[in-house]
Amino acid sequence: MQHKYLNKLLSYMDLESDVDSFQKIHETIEKDVIFKGTNLWILIFAVIIASVGLNMNSTAVIIGAMLISPLMGPINGMGYSIATYNFPLFRTAVKNFSFAVIASLIASTTYFTISPISAAHSELLARTSPTIYDVLIALFGGLAGIVAISSKHKGNVIPGVAIATALMPPLCTAGYGLATSQFTYFFGAIYLFTINTVFIAISSVAISQILKFPILSDISARQKQKIHQWIWFVTILVLLPSIYLGFQLVQREKFIANANAFVNKVSVVESHYLLKNEIKPIKRTIVLVYAGAALNDIQKQKIRDLAQDYSLNDVKIEFPQELAEEDFSKKNSESDKLKAEMNRLSLLLKEKDARLDSLEIVKRNGQLILNEIMTIYPQVYSCSYAETFNFSDTLASPEKIKVVVFKTKGKSLSVSEKSKINDWLKKRLQSETIKVFYEQ
Repeated sequence: MQHKYLNKLLSYMDLESDVDSFQKIHETIEKDVIFKGTNLWILIFAVIIASVGLNMNSTAVIIGAMLISPLMGPINGMGYSIATYNFPLFRTAVKNFSFAVIASLIASTTYFTISPISAAHSELLARTSPTIYDVLIALFGGLAGIVAISSKHKGNVIPGVAIATALMPPLCTAGYGLATSQFTYFFGAIYLFTINTVFIAISSVAISQILKFPILSDISARQKQKIHQWIWFVTILVLLPSIYLGFQLVQREKFIANANAFVNKVSVVESHYLLKNEIKPIKRTIVLVYAGAALNDIQKQKIRDLAQDYSLNDVKIEFPQELAEEDFSKKNSESDKLKAEMNRLSLLLKEKDARLDSLEIVKRNGQLILNEIMTIYPQVYSCSYAETFNFSDTLASPEKIKVVVFKTKGKSLSVSEKSKINDWLKKRLQSETIKVFYEQ
């Protein structure tokens, strides 16, 4: 019975039953490899559209460029030709792919050179720091693409793969890097494009071999082994930096999450309120700007010590020149003034709550002392407790004292018992300044 269900499951996952004829697959791949005429003009148009989308930070425009981009063709051709050891087709694919890349770089660099807008927006910056996650996207996107090409029912998979693997935006970002002489952007974008190219091609190799595409050329076992070694070498060479960058990305996101929690905790510190903050994950630095009186060294150290509770042991916390109240009041930004006022009111509410809590503690202390002492001295039936100040001409400032009044009935307490009660109260209330009175 188990074999029956297993065979049924495998039949649903079978690829060979849907595979088109090998001749049609070969013709499709061979046709898509060539970059001239229609394909070349479509490529140039896609480059310009993607560059405009990156320039204007428009996701919709960038997706449109991905949909019409024909760059997948020669990459699939390289993977297919390696799997079938078709070296003439491989050379043609590499030649056309190189031409397409150079043409794309020239078109995008030209556009960004003449464009009046040179700011690097989020859509552009997202293509400059590839990680291991981009490898996974390229790998599984490439698998979907080659399976779709091989199938009789191609459907709408290819446009989706074009969007997922995002071949066009990295090339345009590289052109932006060249046009603005920002070579970190250029190398980051080219590396992302290389990841997509290599792992889409490897996907094509894998599926071509799984589906047993026919090998039409004579090749020795030694040549096959050498080709496989080259595939592994290129794969590892491209993969290793992405793993390192992926690890850095995880660490950076973790740092940002911990830093945000820490900043929320220190938004109000005594009489100071946080005006603005800046988290710099690469430098592992947090900048805190407080409004009000300047923070002293003790307060700054307390804030630094608190950072350790949020796994920010090696973080650098900077306190730029605080804004004095009179300077702050001159700021024109109404939103900043409103934020400062809200923080001030929040501080006042916290102080008021703290005073109310202290009053509640005072009230509870009397009841707790009575409950505890009645179990030892049942003749005590009443307890009054208060905290007040003792003023004296011998003291420079009033002394805070705690006053306890016991009422007893029946047998009165002895001197030694009162002494024991006094000692107990000092430990119980953690204070040496206690006045105790006894009423019969």
